[in-house]
Amino acid sequence: MSDGAVHLTVNAGVASVVFDRPQARNAMTWAMYRQLGRICEALQTDRSVRVVTFEGAGGEAFVAGTDIEQFQAFESGEDGVAYERTIDRGIGLIESLPMPTVAVISGWTIGGGLAIATACDFRIATPASRFGVPIAKTLGNCLSMANLARLSAVWGAQRVKRMLLLAELLNADEALACGFLGQMCEPAELGAAAARLCERLASLAPVTQSVTKEALRRLLVQGLPDGDDLIRRCYGSRDFHEGVEAFVAKRSPVWTGVV
Repeated sequence: MSDGAVHLTVNAGVASVVFDRPQARNAMTWAMYRQLGRICEALQTDRSVRVVTFEGAGGEAFVAGTDIEQFQAFESGEDGVAYERTIDRGIGLIESLPMPTVAVISGWTIGGGLAIATACDFRIATPASRFGVPIAKTLGNCLSMANLARLSAVWGAQRVKRMLLLAELLNADEALACGFLGQMCEPAELGAAAARLCERLASLAPVTQSVTKEALRRLLVQGLPDGDDLIRRCYGSRDFHEGVEAFVAKRSPVWTGVV
């Protein structure tokens, strides 16, 4: 399995973060999550950066979730709790960046990829983009309370239920209509549209942007209930291990509901 990479370039006050594993639709490996964390930590104190963009390499996907093969090493529900805490820390680093962030989306934006895009302040996408968390169909795991709160705040509870309980993938038209996307444009126009948005964001008061972002973040995470018992139950279930085994074997999982 190729570890992939997350690259950072900075040009004229705009930092560009690229998820680079196109042969696997940019599915995130542990190494990529670590690289993303280090990049966000470096950007946190870089006063020269006014805007950050996040984009997937290859044009087929933004990020198609976490690479499922890595879950073969999980032995109990505690592994799931540790994993979700790690994901929450990583997504929290994106969310707490003091400058505006923009997800530039082409294609599949699934699972962890949807969490990354949702943590950004603005999102633009191509018409062919698709959004969802189809884990009830593919893996049999669950999300953390923080990630559920993020998704619900942007998509609304009913759309989140469709994503998670029905394993639906929502299209770009619906994402635009509900406000998840700020703009939709053809692939050839995506780069120019992102550049215009970044230019506008970089021209405005950075302290106002920073404190507003932090205030909204605090409102979102304040008083979240503990959900470790739910994560432990799901990742410790026979269904989760069946989902991983079925994915690796390229067969359909057989769900039993056994915890």
